[in-house]
Amino acid sequence: MMPAMNATIFSSAQPADQLAEFNDADSALARIREIYDSSVAAVRARFDAFAQGKPLPSAAHACYPYLGISVNLETMVTDSRPSWGTVAYPGVYGTTVTRPDLLCDYYRDQIERLMRYHRVPVVVGISRRPIPLPFVIEASTTDISYTQARELEASFVLPELSRIDDSIANGTYEPTPGEAWPLSLFSAERVDLALQRLYHYTGTAPQHFQRFVLFTNYQRYVDEFVTLGRSLMAGDGGDGYVRFVEPGDVIQQLGEQEPDDATRPRALPQMPAYHLVREDGLGVTLVNIGVGPSNAKTMTDHLAVLRPHCWLMVGHCGGLRRSQQLGDYVLAHAYVRDDHVLDHDLPPWVPVPPIAEIQVALQEAVARVTGLSGTEMKTRMRTGTVVSTDDRNWELKSKSLYARFNQSRAIAIDMESAAVAANGFRLRVPYGTLLCVSDKPLHG
Repeated sequence: MMPAMNATIFSSAQPADQLAEFNDADSALARIREIYDSSVAAVRARFDAFAQGKPLPSAAHACYPYLGISVNLETMVTDSRPSWGTVAYPGVYGTTVTRPDLLCDYYRDQIERLMRYHRVPVVVGISRRPIPLPFVIEASTTDISYTQARELEASFVLPELSRIDDSIANGTYEPTPGEAWPLSLFSAERVDLALQRLYHYTGTAPQHFQRFVLFTNYQRYVDEFVTLGRSLMAGDGGDGYVRFVEPGDVIQQLGEQEPDDATRPRALPQMPAYHLVREDGLGVTLVNIGVGPSNAKTMTDHLAVLRPHCWLMVGHCGGLRRSQQLGDYVLAHAYVRDDHVLDHDLPPWVPVPPIAEIQVALQEAVARVTGLSGTEMKTRMRTGTVVSTDDRNWELKSKSLYARFNQSRAIAIDMESAAVAANGFRLRVPYGTLLCVSDKPLHG
């Protein structure tokens, strides 16, 4: 039996109205859906009236849903406290939420854990953060005149970038006196912005992304993944896969011999994504992030809002040790972050530790696929430090870098792995790196 929680305690700390208590996750999620759907409908109705030159209906309550919880000393988890799904200190916590249609399973799981561990209900209400028009209406504005654009700005809420940041995830957020502590790494606006960017960069809708994500900088891996996905769909689907999705939301359903090319884009997006989809979301997504740490940061910044189970960097690298051969594997257990793209979010002095479960899983996968074991396995797959650089022509200053490579015991160099791992650490997404030696720049 959960203790009652007076929703009025949220009135001063929580920026929300019409707060109601819920003792089960499904009821709370239903109310979140109701608020979100009503708000989106109000924004769309107002935009439709604007497009038709009609008087604009009010959208005063077209705001994001709000989720909150209050935990006191008596309801804190004291014995064997889980590493996630709980709050760290007594107090009032809250967050805006969005897209319950896309994130319902994640929300349900988190709400259930909060109520189970802390034995208190959650509250759901209407936040005071309006939903910006671009996060609801995806139609192009290229046909809107200058005058209409000015009227649009005056009539609708647009994204306020000054309120969209990663201070919570970075550990630098400090609530003002009387303000609730954050209940989520990301605000609803941060999530909506990321979902828009995902489609822009990958050419696929957010709902296709799976819980297990591979990043690569190697087109050959993409070609092999596409061949695998199409063959599985033409066959029996393998381990429960039901569709294969390519850029442009080109979908090949299970049992179809060829994908429907009607929506295939004339040119690929900047970082095309491919999805081997299972109904439970436990399929595999492969994203070709191309070359460079900026792309790696951009993609992981946005993909993190979908809360994947893990992401892995699988690409090619330069081998730095004379004993390595082309085609050898590199399993990263540390990184030299010479890419600098995350220095302001995660200072270079913060270590990015390996995750034991992922290291073991990758090593076992290599052994299973190659059939290698023992000394032969250790010869073909080296575990060590990977240097990630932001300089594509680092070879031109290799003499000055030689001591740096030796001091760090680096065995490989690339441009993306450190950003993928560091952002996984920063944004609480399990990460790993398995590379293949494609060249040996220091040894010809």
